[in-house]
Amino acid sequence: MKKVRYAVVGAGWISQEAFMPSVDQTGNSVITAIVTGSRANALKLADFYGIEHVFGYDQYEEMLGTGVVDAVYIALPNSMHADYAIRAANAGVHVLVEKPLATSVAECEAMIAAADRSGAKLMTAYRLHYEPGTVEALEAIRRGDIGDPRVFISVFSFQSAESNHRLKGEHWGGPLQDIGVYCLNAARHVFNSEPCEAVAIGGHGDKDLRFAEVEETICATLRFPGDRIATFVASFGAAPLDMYRVIGSKGELEMSPGFKFETATRMRLTRDGQVTERSFPQVDHFSGQVAYFSDCILQDKPPEADGQEGLADVRALLAIEAAARTGQSQRIESPPSLSQVVQSAVRAFPPVERRLVL
Repeated sequence: MKKVRYAVVGAGWISQEAFMPSVDQTGNSVITAIVTGSRANALKLADFYGIEHVFGYDQYEEMLGTGVVDAVYIALPNSMHADYAIRAANAGVHVLVEKPLATSVAECEAMIAAADRSGAKLMTAYRLHYEPGTVEALEAIRRGDIGDPRVFISVFSFQSAESNHRLKGEHWGGPLQDIGVYCLNAARHVFNSEPCEAVAIGGHGDKDLRFAEVEETICATLRFPGDRIATFVASFGAAPLDMYRVIGSKGELEMSPGFKFETATRMRLTRDGQVTERSFPQVDHFSGQVAYFSDCILQDKPPEADGQEGLADVRALLAIEAAARTGQSQRIESPPSLSQVVQSAVRAFPPVERRLVL
């Protein structure tokens, strides 16, 4: 079977903990290169996974021109996404980039344009779009199991380590961008539409030095068409919690856990006083995501979570950020281009135990 050859661009924690261990079991994907600033660590990872090529960031253009990869997985700080994605797309190399897609609308549009020009596929790494529990929850809402979805409430929080690059303002870090994007993306798909207005408030913690450059916590409220309302809290300074709850005209649905890749999702649906609970099998989110993207490449099909999907979230994130900064509500102008998360996209692989984290 032909396999899509990937370069891991940015061999930090998420690459080591989640992406690199996941690729081998997909059957249609293989890692053939690492691009990183730490050659010593990269050589250890290359030896562990049997990866042939190691490049420094200054060798990125060289790597793209050698023909040793078909696609790149970009797991760099947010401020670097656009540069590395555009250079790959210009070389005709497919791009899977971590979320948020980029730091501005202009960057997102430039990434999309580069992929369109070369014919490279661009996909935003929304791993939950290929996870069984998430997709079943959306199917239940679309079936009308809770009536008309009217209210979305979510919390995603954990205690961030002081050394985390997501605490750096220069990289557009912060809880909104890193974990709030999960809540935002879920709300958009629950309501099957784009938000049109945002209000928000944030705080930098109580004399906590971790949050000198970014918020500790942000709370956002979004208005969707039909006066549907979504509210979520994202925090780097609270106990671990990841859940969302959808209240409809005839019932409610809760996913808890709902977002993290380390735990299985669980759904609780209530209607007419009847409660149904369902626990979904633990799957490897990254294996499913990579297998799906490789299928798109091999079958020459556009990925569901494309650049437009990532751009829509960035538009809303920027509006939320502006609302928190100014104290004024912000209009969100986003064309109706929402992709459809469907069962046929699910790729279920067992969790992987073998990994090297340096």
